[in-house]
Amino acid sequence: MPAFSIFAIPSTLSSDDRMTRRHMLARVGLAWLAMMQVMMFAFPGYVRGQPMPEADLSFLDTAIIVMNWISLALTVPVVWYCASPVWKGALRRLRQVRISMDIPVALGIVAAFIPSVWATWTTKGDVYFDSVTMFVAFLLTARYLELCARQSVSGGALHQVIEQQRNVLSSRSDKVAAWFTIAQVVLALAAGLFWWRHDPTQAIPVMVALLVISCPCAMAMAVPTAVASAHASLAVGAPVTESDLNRLKQATGNTAKQSLYGAMLWHLILTPLAAAGWVRPWVAAITMLVSSLAVAANAWLLYRRQRREFAELPLATAAS
Repeated sequence: MPAFSIFAIPSTLSSDDRMTRRHMLARVGLAWLAMMQVMMFAFPGYVRGQPMPEADLSFLDTAIIVMNWISLALTVPVVWYCASPVWKGALRRLRQVRISMDIPVALGIVAAFIPSVWATWTTKGDVYFDSVTMFVAFLLTARYLELCARQSVSGGALHQVIEQQRNVLSSRSDKVAAWFTIAQVVLALAAGLFWWRHDPTQAIPVMVALLVISCPCAMAMAVPTAVASAHASLAVGAPVTESDLNRLKQATGNTAKQSLYGAMLWHLILTPLAAAGWVRPWVAAITMLVSSLAVAANAWLLYRRQRREFAELPLATAAS
């Protein structure tokens, strides 16, 4: 079986495509670097509720204020530069009066970033810069893997079939996930209004937790990760029969649907708990990470299964 890497750059790749890849890699790298630093600076806020002497508590509060400002400075380039493809895609779809995944993704970033900026400025409330940077980093990673997979195998007829399937899957998943996320955002605003009337101290935490849960990171990764696995499977041991290709298409579609609807189910389970005030915003951010890792793992399993199946193909078939 020939060695293959989706990170291999074809010699025939155009200069424009190479530049696109470099910019995407720069965005991914910066997002991950900022995410790791911001998560480290967010740690004092996680232990704020622990019992401690008054002097230590006062020092911790001062440290949290400083850390929040540093986190804000690190998050701004992530939102402005790293997430720029999201803003461009959302604006383009809005001009076309169409719904795509970029719109709820952009809404999720804004919903977590703006309250965090306000909390940092007023030194009151929780910040969610770790959630913002984590969301952007995972989303861009999925898109970068898909881009590398498409570029490394561009030109083959079989891969073009997978690309056609990607367009169909993306169109369907974008609509489903977009409307689902919009409904989640509306629910978050309604829950915030309810708590504002009954217990104002719970209004912002509940609303932000719901908004963090509504961020469609895992759903946005469903199709790109599945398609990237399909491209990689073809390149490692490309099937040449129509039945092999149809099985791969079916497996890719099933994996994308499993990831999409699995992430939606995970959101539905957590939503009533968050609306009741039982899920704190930082816990919501962790659940978002777990669901994203589950989507990535599901796509990896697809690649492993297909690679094993292709390795078992008759040599004559594989060579034809």
